Amino acid sequence: AGTAHHWNITMSSYALIVLTPLFLIAVGGAIGLPQDQVVAHFGRPFPGIITALFVIVGMLHFIKGTRIMIDDYFQHTARKVAIIVSVVFSWAVIAAAVFALAKMTLITVAI
Repeated sequence: AGTAHHWNITMSSYALIVLTPLFLIAVGGAIGLPQDQVVAHFGRPFPGIITALFVIVGMLHFIKGTRIMIDDYFQHTARKVAIIVSVVFSWAVIAAAVFALAKMTLITVAI
């Protein structure tokens, strides 16, 4: 379990090294735009896919990283509760981001 966990963290770190500059480029293109143009911007494939990948990989990396911290600093029931809260929070962020991006894509397609 330890080797697999380390391997997952390492691979997600490498993915984030590539995704972070791409995400900044994608988000940077929307800074200062009015709302309708932001929706159109993220409705395009490149910004939408890069943003989705960044959020998904980032939050899965967050789950693994917080698990290490929780295992080191929490005991018994507090550990279980902290793990559950961390995982639920992370999946809620993923769901909200993917939902928002899908909604922007569908709005852009409908226009």
